[in-house]
Amino acid sequence: MHHEADLKAVMPEEFELESATNFAVMLAWVAGAVVAAYFVGVGLSWAAQRLGRRSDWIRDLVVLTRRPVRAMLMIVAATIALDRTSDADASWRGWVDHSLRILMIAAVTWLLANLVQVAERRMIARFGGGDTGLTDADLHRRKVRTQVTVLRRLAVAVVVLLGIAAMLMTFPSFADIGTTLFASAGVLSVVAGLAAQTSLGAVFAGLQIAFTDAIRVGDVVVIEKEWGRIEEITLTYVVVTIWDERRLILPCTYFTTTPFENWTRNATEVMGIVELDVDFTVPLDEMRTELKRILAANEHLWDERLGVLEVTSAINGYVRVWITISAPNSSALWGLRCAVREAMINWLQRRESALPRWRFEPAPTPDPRERRAVTTSRVASEGVFTGSQEAEERARAFEGDDERVPESGSRLR
Repeated sequence: MHHEADLKAVMPEEFELESATNFAVMLAWVAGAVVAAYFVGVGLSWAAQRLGRRSDWIRDLVVLTRRPVRAMLMIVAATIALDRTSDADASWRGWVDHSLRILMIAAVTWLLANLVQVAERRMIARFGGGDTGLTDADLHRRKVRTQVTVLRRLAVAVVVLLGIAAMLMTFPSFADIGTTLFASAGVLSVVAGLAAQTSLGAVFAGLQIAFTDAIRVGDVVVIEKEWGRIEEITLTYVVVTIWDERRLILPCTYFTTTPFENWTRNATEVMGIVELDVDFTVPLDEMRTELKRILAANEHLWDERLGVLEVTSAINGYVRVWITISAPNSSALWGLRCAVREAMINWLQRRESALPRWRFEPAPTPDPRERRAVTTSRVASEGVFTGSQEAEERARAFEGDDERVPESGSRLR
């Protein structure tokens, strides 16, 4: 009796020890399989890179897909090692197998997304100018790059959504919901309803921007009274680099609903104006000669299309002059306008009479004697005696009226 009890006490300990040993062996096999799969992936990448030295396609495939391929190999190796070294009826196998299945779906999604990036690189290299810097004049290449980039983002978004859906379908509850949803005849109406929402509306606006050629990556625009350049176009927003290196982030719907200026829509050549107020005495012919000299000194900025000086106003005591100039692009125009303005100011400073001045001319002061004579004549004309009948009689007598002139020695009454 006592011997049987001792055996029962020892057997659980031996069983636990044996289980722990088997679990450690299994972990060792899984770890070894994962490490071996990783080095197999490294070898495959090295071999593919050696074979595809002269092929840009293979080089991009190796660079962009080596990590997801290694991850897939490691997951497959771990799954095979578990199947060979563990009991399929073990309590923990269910959630481990489910986790490995989800990891495999994630790795496949990662691989497909990177394959989309490979296609994008090859399309840009062939039609969009490759990795070389683009100028404002590269209208076609900037258009291709914009459209390919937007398509790549859309494809990656679709792949990621399908991957997430596949992961959710591995859960029985989500599988039933998904089967019912996709089998429903009203799925199209659901998608159309969602498209009317703000988020998907921005996505469709991004596609519209890319394929209607309203803006392209690298375009010079004026938005919200800010001069900038389109840096990035995504499915939902557009990044504009302002002249002072700030970033203006705008939703794609902004460009489909709000007017804005695009200075490089069809061409990069632009014109600008330098405005000056000068005095009426400025010699305009000499000023035009000075303008020609300034433009010739800045030939690296001026495209020689336009360089004229015109008088647009001559009121309020000064003459307003517009200098209209042209440049190959907006950056050159800004520099040329600043150079012309500064040179013209220096020229006006050398000619002090050309600077605008206000003139005041006081009224002439009459001679005091003339003023006294005018006052006397005014008094004489108005009369000294006035105000009553007797005074008027005295005035007539004073003026020498024959009827009222008294004799000598007589008194006035």
